[in-house]
Amino acid sequence: MQIVVNTRLLLKNRLDGIGWFSYQTLKRITQNNPDVHFVFLFDRNFSEEFIFSENITPLILSPQARHPFLYYAWFQFSVKNLLNKMQPDLFLSPDGFLSLGAKCKQLPVIHDINFAHYPQDVKWLTAKYYNRYFPRYAKEAARIATVSQFSKHDIAKTYHIAPEKIDVVYNGINSFFKPLSETEKQNTKQKFSKGKDYFLFVGSLSPRKNIPNLIKAFAQFKAETTSDIKLLLAGSEFWGMSDIYQVIEENNLRSEIIFTGRLNDEDLASVLGSALALTFVPYYEGFGIPLIEAMQAQVPVITSNVTSLPEVAGNAALQVNPFDTNEIKNALLQISTNENLRKELIEKGNFQKQNFSWDKTANLLWKSILKSVEI
Repeated sequence: MQIVVNTRLLLKNRLDGIGWFSYQTLKRITQNNPDVHFVFLFDRNFSEEFIFSENITPLILSPQARHPFLYYAWFQFSVKNLLNKMQPDLFLSPDGFLSLGAKCKQLPVIHDINFAHYPQDVKWLTAKYYNRYFPRYAKEAARIATVSQFSKHDIAKTYHIAPEKIDVVYNGINSFFKPLSETEKQNTKQKFSKGKDYFLFVGSLSPRKNIPNLIKAFAQFKAETTSDIKLLLAGSEFWGMSDIYQVIEENNLRSEIIFTGRLNDEDLASVLGSALALTFVPYYEGFGIPLIEAMQAQVPVITSNVTSLPEVAGNAALQVNPFDTNEIKNALLQISTNENLRKELIEKGNFQKQNFSWDKTANLLWKSILKSVEI
């Protein structure tokens, strides 16, 4: 069997959610199936660390696909020409993009379709591209994999796809997240928060992550308490940052909110493991990996009661309406003042996290691959 894989998001020291999904699943799948030949397609020079086993042939195709026009050129010309020439058993695309009209079966992993519901949260041209092509990808795919039951039902309903065609392959937890000692926590606080306790958001600071409402709730929390707790925002800046800065200025919180930028894996694990709580309240999410990473680090979680987040959190989080800043504020108050609640959420998280592992993800994705090939 020969499987061609879109690996353009395997970027050294720059793995994000989909990049980690690609890395963790492909490493296991390629090593567990030595009799299968995999062709990895990169759009730039790649690191040898991503060539996980001897049954992988890496290829570089141009142009670098980092813009809607270049997405089209890469997938509809470079990749499609290669697929038509090779005619593999399957084209696997962990980021959901396909080569329409290619002469082979194709399996996209469509993590979520937030752009269908909130196009204003994506750059205008990107939203246009996604909303034009992802419905077509879904229809042309042999099967579809996604990362939650919520996303499965959302894709099926929005794109009029039979649910039986969609396989759920939940995300897993990276091994570098772990509980920290009190000394490690104190050292981390000295480095990142001037020694103060802090609430933590992890993720790109994109509009759908609902950062302005989190900041407004934090402002209400500070107004009602004498607490010196900080708010750390750990992630890459995104377009639309002006809204975040405006809320900070309006509430005079410049000294209370700390931007760490994108952190390396070691610092991210330290920052998460030392947090008073993860405060992750997007209004749309296909999975929400930070929830289970916090559970792994034994940190209590506040999250939203919408989209996939209740499914992932189970009973191991305080769930709030992401549009209600008063509700978010009350959760911050509860977490900051109730040690027994924090311990209870951590204990529940220890059970909930057992539902998720990269081994399970890889096994489920491999089953989806075999179903796709057999059709």
